[in-house]
Amino acid sequence: MTSNAAAPPPAGHADPWPEPLPHPVPDYPPDLRVDLVRRAVRVVLQDAGDRILLFRNHVPASNPSDWWDLPGGGLDPGETYVDAAVREIAEETGLTLDRSAIGAPRWRRSSTWTRGEFRRVQHEFVVSARVEAEAPEVDQSGWTEEEVYEYVGARWWTLDEIVASPLHFYPGRLPQLLPGFLAGEKVDEPFEWWN
Repeated sequence: MTSNAAAPPPAGHADPWPEPLPHPVPDYPPDLRVDLVRRAVRVVLQDAGDRILLFRNHVPASNPSDWWDLPGGGLDPGETYVDAAVREIAEETGLTLDRSAIGAPRWRRSSTWTRGEFRRVQHEFVVSARVEAEAPEVDQSGWTEEEVYEYVGARWWTLDEIVASPLHFYPGRLPQLLPGFLAGEKVDEPFEWWN
């Protein structure tokens, strides 16, 4: 995950997306106090058996303190979502993806969450990508200090396992929205108050 400098609280509606999609980004409350606003990309990374990579997070200062999330992170200044997806997968997994392997940005979302006293608002595209291997091992050598602290595991899940799981996910609606996304639907998700 890329660290970004603090940004001022959101002020009214702005379109943070790198490419247009059918509906406007939902507005968040004008009085929301945030410490960081950033754009990000999340990757639904599938292996040769259609399993999906998720990282297990454990952060005692968060509620919930334990959840599974898609790989990805913030866009660096001037970086496209495609370049960010390739970079984040390399950093978080050690796997090298070609830019052409990154799918279209068919799922967009805005969310907010807290870690202790820190609140973030994040505008995200979710894209798809695929690796040819069966459940390749995750190389942790590119993890940031934050990832080393938060990530306590990685697992390749089947879609059915995600849909049926009672565990917490980020995005929070991952079990409900992932099947349609994988079927080719565009997802314009409502604003998520993750915690």
